[in-house]
Amino acid sequence: MAVTFNINTGSNTPIYKQITDQVRLGVASGRLAVGDQLPSVRALAEDLVVNPNTVARAYADLISEGLLESRAGRGVFITQKRKIYSRAEGWRRLEPMLNALIGEAMILDFTRDELREAFEEKLSKWKHQKGGDGKNE
Repeated sequence: MAVTFNINTGSNTPIYKQITDQVRLGVASGRLAVGDQLPSVRALAEDLVVNPNTVARAYADLISEGLLESRAGRGVFITQKRKIYSRAEGWRRLEPMLNALIGEAMILDFTRDELREAFEEKLSKWKHQKGGDGKNE
């Protein structure tokens, strides 16, 4: 496995969501690839010192999203993500996150240029999954 999970028990973000977010980030950044096996529910729960139901919920959410698949007797694997949202639904889901990010940046007194530069810098570090500028869908 090419990703190490880290959880913050003091965070407002539920632990299962921290796990799902880290798997998504691992896939998007290229640290996790199609076919990579994730630790078993029990192994990851022991490693993170959390309830196995927490890990099971994270995996179940990722399976229902189409990012993971469970192979009976073999484990849980990264799969080719199937498209489950229309482009319009994707934008509808993205907009509140963008609003929150921009609002927080304004509260912290970042300028538009600083925010744009930070966004571009982060974006440049992510794996280009579609090989383009993202406008080809």
